[in-house]
Amino acid sequence: MSRATARNASLAVRTKRIDADTTLKRVISLGILDKSRKVLEKNGFVEIPVKESLPDCEVVLQEEPSYYRETQDLASALDNELPPNALRLLPRGWYILGDIIVVKIHPDLTPYASLIGRALLSIYPRCHAVLRDYGIEGQLREPRREIIAGMCARTVHRENGVLFKLDAQKVMFSAGNLKERMRMSHFGKGEFVVDMFAGIGYFSLQMAVHSRPRRVMAIELNPVAFEYLCQNIVLNRVEEIVEPVLGDCAKMTPEGVADRVVMGMVQVTDKYIQKGIRALRPGGILHYHQTVPSWRFPEAAVEDVIEAAKSQGRKAEILQCIRVKKFSPGVVHAVVDAQIEMDI
Repeated sequence: MSRATARNASLAVRTKRIDADTTLKRVISLGILDKSRKVLEKNGFVEIPVKESLPDCEVVLQEEPSYYRETQDLASALDNELPPNALRLLPRGWYILGDIIVVKIHPDLTPYASLIGRALLSIYPRCHAVLRDYGIEGQLREPRREIIAGMCARTVHRENGVLFKLDAQKVMFSAGNLKERMRMSHFGKGEFVVDMFAGIGYFSLQMAVHSRPRRVMAIELNPVAFEYLCQNIVLNRVEEIVEPVLGDCAKMTPEGVADRVVMGMVQVTDKYIQKGIRALRPGGILHYHQTVPSWRFPEAAVEDVIEAAKSQGRKAEILQCIRVKKFSPGVVHAVVDAQIEMDI
């Protein structure tokens, strides 16, 4: 089909923002998503491009559809710049935060890092910098990244209607946690929420913008991430909902008052789970993140919650355990949703 013909058949499912994720999954499962066009947000609604009508849904004809630009392949862009053995080692994937490209590069390609960075910028002209990613390190989960093209790593990333201002060289933002952040946007209406590892507002802002809790106490230890958290609260106009707290959640988390507690860290989260449970009033909900061996998913994560509640004379009713993403070979990032009652 030509581009002109496609414009005359630009069907889209129009849905409320809160239902967009569910509707998109349904469209994908039916194989009718039009991948040549972008999902658009207009006047508080989301338009999902489809190749044919979807029963029981509002379908509209887009007047101004937005098409993806056909991009050049990275290997093709560098075909005359790199030797054949280096071309075989080129990264096959990367992700974009705002207008920053983040990419992992094979150690043997270090002499060509700048060339790879410039090639990526030529493929994505709207972006202004490329960062080489070496992973996360330290208690504060800080990224190790270097700029290989461009000058500045500061950006504003838009996700699910929420704005995140950040320096991608200094604070973490995991693209792999997108579905979990969107899931959390549906929780917390009218509640008092404690976010024990708030970062720059990954979960706090999703809830504040979409579900409008009564109050969100967002606790963050890293002063750089905390500064961006404060800026993002203002940027998203949720100052009356989100209270930023600088400090160690082991000391700053209140007790017995929260309707919902989010523990969005991994690896060390078990050291703080007692504090998270004590923060909850009877019947409150805990969202406990942890990394566990693949062969012990979901049992290992669920056991952490059940045992921690039991040690306090409380009962954990497991609502669900979700595989967020692969963390490393043989290890998964899981989240347990549990309702914590007072007595066993």
